[in-house]
Amino acid sequence: MKFKTTRAASLLVGAVLALCAAQAQTIRIGNQGDALSMDPHSLNESLQLSVTSNVYEPLVARDRNLQLVPGLATSWKQTSPNVWRFELRKGVTFHDGAPFTADDVLFSFARAGGEGSDMRSYTNDIKAVRKLGDFAVEIETKSPFPILPDVISLLFMMNKKWAEENQATRPVDRRKGIENAASFRANGTGPFRLRERQPNVKTTFVRNGNYWGKIEGNVINVEYTPIGNDSTRVAALLSGQVDVIEPVPLQDVARISASGKTKVMQGPELRTIFLGMDQKRDELLFSNVKGKNPFKDKRVRQAFYQAIDINGIQRTVMRGASQPTALMVGPGINGFDESMNTRLPYDPDAAKKLLTEAGYPNGFEVAMNCPNDRYVNDAAICQAVATNLARVGVKILLQAETKGTYFPKILKRDTSFYMLGWTPGTYDSHNALNALMRCVDDKGSGQFNLGAYCNPKLDELTVQIQSETDKTKRDALIKQAFKLHSDDIGHLPLHQQALAWGVASNVTLVQVADNFMPFRYMSVK
Repeated sequence: MKFKTTRAASLLVGAVLALCAAQAQTIRIGNQGDALSMDPHSLNESLQLSVTSNVYEPLVARDRNLQLVPGLATSWKQTSPNVWRFELRKGVTFHDGAPFTADDVLFSFARAGGEGSDMRSYTNDIKAVRKLGDFAVEIETKSPFPILPDVISLLFMMNKKWAEENQATRPVDRRKGIENAASFRANGTGPFRLRERQPNVKTTFVRNGNYWGKIEGNVINVEYTPIGNDSTRVAALLSGQVDVIEPVPLQDVARISASGKTKVMQGPELRTIFLGMDQKRDELLFSNVKGKNPFKDKRVRQAFYQAIDINGIQRTVMRGASQPTALMVGPGINGFDESMNTRLPYDPDAAKKLLTEAGYPNGFEVAMNCPNDRYVNDAAICQAVATNLARVGVKILLQAETKGTYFPKILKRDTSFYMLGWTPGTYDSHNALNALMRCVDDKGSGQFNLGAYCNPKLDELTVQIQSETDKTKRDALIKQAFKLHSDDIGHLPLHQQALAWGVASNVTLVQVADNFMPFRYMSVK
């Protein structure tokens, strides 16, 4: 009897220890926003891709230093100027146990390039994807494309059979508000599996015990909770309700760092924050100017540029945690040229003069669309811009809203003046040129050029940049393209924001400059 009691006690102790161990291997993340869908092709937005990249994987991946490494392809090579061959990894299974094969690759590329996809800018220069047996494919491009492996590093593979069985062969279309099974369920090959999805409440993930690769951290469970209010998010970290928050409000950096139980991880981010203007419509949708579009006039665009006190925004809104920029890409992106990174001077008097010359001596009214839970101090930045523009006679009707409704609106181009942030998914200037500055077509070029800026010469240069293999020549072409865009005042670049994550002292993770948060590197002590 004594033996039984001792054994029962031992079992109880063991169960308690096992429970504690399980609890210790759970990471609770509080983010200011939520991924809008679990569909990997539904939204080309960093937070969205950061979350889904833990579940789904590309052929060519990136390591913690953002260097290209084998993913679901073990190797790749050019077999001719326009053709690449990819050898696929054998023995990989999706979370439901189905094997990963070339059929899934062909399906995923077609899906990502099809109707409703937000990833079309990654496929618009691909002519064909062909199967070379179960574990090899070749991708033919429309012209020589030396950066193809970089371009497809965010294009995630889905299981063809699962998508067909779940009526999810087409992506969730955020512009039209169309949902399907891929919005709420997922079947990837990644290191973590989706356990439960509660949009805007909580999404939970569990470690994939059959993962083909190495998971460096010890975390078993991840709880991801959107906490939009800054004070609530900080309080949750300081009280131990969550283990990680992103972003840390800049005014709370010192308090979190001094708590003794938490720390702040800070570093540069590759994202550029900018403003775009509708330059296509003959009359703006949301303005008191009738019969014409002020933003078609370069003088008006330049007036807006020179009315914005970017150093004041850096000092008061961003508390120094930003780097003002004149370009649409920042340091760390291939093709960035510091010699071109000089902004036009802040000059309200010059702005007023330009507006007068353009026929708006008393300014005009225009609505401005901004998110309030996507970028660091996004709504506050827009409010500061509105205040700046008011000083030169422009009345801004500011409309700040959650990214859940913001992105569908601006992606439909239902806007006259808007904010956007962009991290080139390829870490190369071609990505920004192709997605943000190229003339809009129905094949994916200029997919995020939401104001429809267009300069055919820039388009010609973008095509040349895509196929040029000589780095010196290529950098010179990039410089020409950026100069054209700057001279046109095609957009209003603001700054590169800084990363700030709040982390419990017993948690280790990897902060990368693209602001992705890989669960596979997370550990709890």
